This record gives sequence, structure tokens and C-alpha cells, in this order.
Amino acid sequence: MAGAVAPEEAGALFVAATPIGNLDDVSTRLTAVLERASGVAAEDTRRTRKLLHSLGIRVAMVSLHAHNERSRIPELLQRLLSGEDLVLMSDAGTPGISDPGMRLVREARQSGIRVSPLPGPCAAVAALSVAGFPADRFHFEGFLPARQAARRARLKQLEAVPETLVFYEAVHRLTAALEDMQDIFGSERKAFLARELTKIHESAYGDSLAELCA
Repeated sequence: MAGAVAPEEAGALFVAATPIGNLDDVSTRLTAVLERASGVAAEDTRRTRKLLHSLGIRVAMVSLHAHNERSRIPELLQRLLSGEDLVLMSDAGTPGISDPGMRLVREARQSGIRVSPLPGPCAAVAALSVAGFPADRFHFEGFLPARQAARRARLKQLEAVPETLVFYEAVHRLTAALEDMQDIFGSERKAFLARELTKIHESAYGDSLAELCA
């Protein structure tokens, strides 16, 4: 089903990738778009404000996160339809990739509003690029369930997937997740861990699951 046709004066929604650690990874195009944008929809306005301050940019912000997305979207759509250009930003990396943003993008497109990507950092792709694992085809899983029973059930579903598997995991759950992977995928399954990518304390190393769990 075709989406609606937005009025000619409608603005555009820019989906902006932001640094995952190193502020020097900000693109010149992102800076240029932010300088002329009417506003920013940010996952965490405090973190985004720090980024904007480092760039010397002052622009109005509203929060857009998992807890207010449904109620905030109508307001943002109205602003876009009235001619404002808005920038969607997550805390770090690319909006919509294990971060809020998908609903706004979908509804903007359904409303006929132009949605344009501002490509840049993505933690999953950055880690995959330095892992030395096959990446011509890969399965991006994102975050596993926090509860062990649900996590193990999901890992069992992924056991037969032949492609490289890419996960995000919280630091406080990492050990438990690796132990479940070792139990389900086998001790000799190769894995690669990347932390604090592009930051001062960046670390990245690979080994068998058995060694990573030791």
C-alpha cells in the first residue's frame, strides 16, 4: 500500500549516525545538517547536548525513547509536515539499530515525508570489520533476553544458523551470556569480543568460547 503524499512544504527527517566513542568520527555532513535543522529528536538529550556542545551547535531538542515514542511521534510528524527539518539521533551509533527510531521513521514514510540517512558509526559493523570473521553474510541479533531461560531458548534457535552471529550485550550480563553460548554452541566455537571501540580503552580479542569463559 502506497504511503500518503506530504505537502510540498513538508520538511525532511534525517536519521543520523553519531560517534560510538570518538567524537572525531562526526561527519562533516552531519554537522552541516545539524547547523540548519529546526530540531533534534534525541534518545537522551543530555548525551546529545554534550555532542552538540562539542560541535558548537545550538539547536532545540526533544526526547524520543522507548518510553515516550508513541506519544511523541504525532508532535514530530506535525512539525515535519509543517516544513521543519528534524534530525533523529540515538545515544551512539545508528538510530533504529537496537535503538529507538523505527516507529518514527515508519510513520514519517507512511505520511509521505522524506526520510534521509546520514550514515556513520555502527558498533556492530565496526566490531565485525576487525573480527576477521566471514562477513559477506551475517546475522545481527542485537541484545539477547536478560532472563537466562529466555536467553538460552533464543540461543538454541540460533544454533543452526551458519552465518556469523553478531550480538550486543550489557557488561553485567556478558559472563552469563558467554557461558550459555559455550554450553549451547560448544566450547570450541570461535568468538570475538569488542569493547569501548574507538575510545581510549578500546579492546578487541578473539578466542574459543572456552577460553573466553575461563
